Amino acid sequence: MIKEIGFTNWKSFRDARLYIDPLTIIIGTNASGKSNALDGIEFLSRVSRGQSISAALLGDPPQTPIRGGVEWAAFRPGADSFRLSALVQGEAESIDYVYSIEVEVSPSLQLRAESLVRRKFRTPNSRPSTISMFSCSHSPGGELFTTAKLHRGAPISVSRTMSILSQLRGFKLPQAVETAVATVSTALGGAFIFHPVPARMRIYSPLADALAPDASNIAGVLAALPPERKTEIESIVSRYATELPDKDVGRVWAEPVGRLESDAMLYCEERWAKDSKPTIVDARGMSEGTLRFVAIVTALLTRPEGGLVVVEEIDNGLHPSRARLLLRMLREIGGTRNIDIVLTTHNPALLDALGPELLPFIVTVHRDEVEGDSRITPLENLDELPKLLAAGRVGQLATSGALDHALARQSAKGRSR
Repeated sequence: MIKEIGFTNWKSFRDARLYIDPLTIIIGTNASGKSNALDGIEFLSRVSRGQSISAALLGDPPQTPIRGGVEWAAFRPGADSFRLSALVQGEAESIDYVYSIEVEVSPSLQLRAESLVRRKFRTPNSRPSTISMFSCSHSPGGELFTTAKLHRGAPISVSRTMSILSQLRGFKLPQAVETAVATVSTALGGAFIFHPVPARMRIYSPLADALAPDASNIAGVLAALPPERKTEIESIVSRYATELPDKDVGRVWAEPVGRLESDAMLYCEERWAKDSKPTIVDARGMSEGTLRFVAIVTALLTRPEGGLVVVEEIDNGLHPSRARLLLRMLREIGGTRNIDIVLTTHNPALLDALGPELLPFIVTVHRDEVEGDSRITPLENLDELPKLLAAGRVGQLATSGALDHALARQSAKGRSR
């Protein structure tokens, strides 16, 4: 699993680190850099799956481009490259992998440097021994290929248009390198950046094995599940959905349609009056909030266990009174299936619904008033936190601007030291 992501000269970040917990809640004002952090995770996921650096940034239909494209990928002004890194849990508790990729954006878009290091701990608190699994140093501009140096293996010539991590999967590698590459590729490539779009969920969709990033094929995914698994997942989705609206939702399901039964539609039962008969409504008549909620539950139930799901503005379309339901669902399904969840929110109701036990998992993103770069600060590292919490809950503090003022004061103190 991914433990942390590092950002160096990536978009609005000059140097920042995001720690990944079972539930990571990112908060911050508009334009603070929250989306830029998620874009960094998405870029790492794309290049680790074998997409070219250009396609990862600029998009490759049907994949959308990362916001800002090449022009805004590196910190401005001045940076001609960016570096993203990841700390990934190894195949044993005593092993971590540190992966890093540096991409040049000017004068041309290409790989500048890349490395993968294994760290092994003899005891939990001991200093680790480190071994470079592969690396390539800064290559001269204009060259199409570079050389990857392997641990206990012959150097390999690789293209500068793609990540070395993805290219090495096509070679016969020393066992330790093969294990490292497979572990990190699986962790990063399996990160699911989820942007459910209700309008695209209302249409008929082909039967499918995996949920699309916009959830457009949710009906096809549910309908294509093996019968027992389909019954189980639809039962869980329905159980949470019954708590969502003011009216009674009794069941949510999908089924094949048409003569060939190669497409599917999403349905639910609604009961508006206590003694009335339920009405069957397809996705075209379901509310946006209900569709987004159902999509998020479905993603957590159908993604591979041990992965990472990232959702921006997770509570869009949901009534504030359902914040506790949303949090409970995320923690229950995420915990059961060992899936880490990273989310952003502006909703004070959701923040106020967080109990004291979740405060260590809240991360704030803000812009430094002098330097202009985005800073990531775990809420528990805020010096004034005890004083602030004595005055109100997190949602109230965010709404009043008290958190932003405290972060600005802490940044100012850091500059004066």
